[in-house]
Amino acid sequence: MIHSVCVFCSSSDSVNAVYKETATDLGRRLGRLGLNLIYGGASIGLMGCLARGVHEFGGRVTGVLPEFFKIKEIEYGDADELIVTRDMRERKAVMDQKSDAFITLPGGIGTMEESMEILSMKQLNLTPKPLVFVNTCNFFDGLISNLQEMVDLKFAKKETLDLFAVEPGPQEALDYILNYKPPKISNKWM
Repeated sequence: MIHSVCVFCSSSDSVNAVYKETATDLGRRLGRLGLNLIYGGASIGLMGCLARGVHEFGGRVTGVLPEFFKIKEIEYGDADELIVTRDMRERKAVMDQKSDAFITLPGGIGTMEESMEILSMKQLNLTPKPLVFVNTCNFFDGLISNLQEMVDLKFAKKETLDLFAVEPGPQEALDYILNYKPPKISNKWM
């Protein structure tokens, strides 16, 4: 049963409005469904749009912010719960522990690193939780192409591509996690 959803996304305020609109839309949908948001704790960029969207519909927001970001005063002060961690590693562990599923919106290196860690954990059978990418404006096409190349060149098993979904928008991503059935993955390498 899905109660809390971790969303990885950008903290950049400089991105095109379509990305902000998608983050707000996802937040509103989470709030309407009564799903708790677990996220990076910032008030800026897609993170802020997402959190405010959840709150528009009475949802609960838990921000997980590393201590060094708190100094920059970018935290979402309206969060229902703000957890301050020692560092990024502890932040990811807390986000994983508190979440039942993962959604990735477009973002930068931090967003990719967080998502790839979950994908790696899924490959190693260390988590059964669903992972889905919202492919706003085909943002993740290059990543998917790279993962396919890893499979084609035998750097990864073909089942790797079954460990996540890529959906065009927030509603499809939510449908995926709410109806998720874990694939059978072999523990055998290659």
